[in-house]
Amino acid sequence: QVQLVESGGGLVQAGGSLRLSCAASGCTFSINAMGWYRRAPGKQRELVASISSGGFIKFGDSVKGRFIISRDDAKNTVYLQINSLKPEDTAVYYCNVYGESEDYWGQGTQVTVSP
Repeated sequence: QVQLVESGGGLVQAGGSLRLSCAASGCTFSINAMGWYRRAPGKQRELVASISSGGFIKFGDSVKGRFIISRDDAKNTVYLQINSLKPEDTAVYYCNVYGESEDYWGQGTQVTVSP
């Protein structure tokens, strides 16, 4: 059974930084893509960033310059570094793993940015 455990969310002041982590376990298949999505209050879930097994990175349309995604395949872990946080970054951030035509999701971690 695939499990994704996220950590690193919390309350931070605008201008600060956070590093989110997501560790995948129970994967009996090769992980293709790993990534992060977010859902802000009153909005739909959107892509933040994803990284393929080959290192190809894709960012969501609303994400510009302040986000860094990386992965450690030895640990089946994906990271999201968010710099210069803004109040509009407030959302629940969800980890996503894609492999063998299946999507797997974490439970989400809350990121709240105060003005």
